[in-house]
Amino acid sequence: MECRKFEITLISASDLEDVRKLFKMKVHARVSIGSNPNTEKGTPTDKHGEINPAWNFSIKYTISEWMIQYPNDMLVIKLYCKRKLGDRYIGEVHMSMKELYEYSYASRGSAVMTCPVHKGSAQSQGVLRFSYRFGERVTIDKLTLAESIAGWSMC
Repeated sequence: MECRKFEITLISASDLEDVRKLFKMKVHARVSIGSNPNTEKGTPTDKHGEINPAWNFSIKYTISEWMIQYPNDMLVIKLYCKRKLGDRYIGEVHMSMKELYEYSYASRGSAVMTCPVHKGSAQSQGVLRFSYRFGERVTIDKLTLAESIAGWSMC
């Protein structure tokens, strides 16, 4: 099976909608790839930036090569405000894995993006800044993959 490493670093967000009027906003992000809910990974909560959180937190995946060949598989980054009664949704960014790969190809597989945050079908307030990189293509048999990538997923 042909795979490659994919690493995303969530750098920061700015000018987010203040969804918590009475108390400080404490923002974290959840990242997933494709439609598989088991791929979701999160950042620590930024407790000080409020509407301008900063994480500089990296998340690693191993993805199947076909994920960058077809436009259907999406990178989804959802932003939430942490609350005791349940997190409050702020907004999200969607990017096709194929588009990310094509955009980064000229710079040897890495890039930095600043994307608007959306809430539903409308543009919300704020932007999200992240960097990412794709590793070289490798061929791995499924048994070796299962034994060797405990912290990495998606292939």
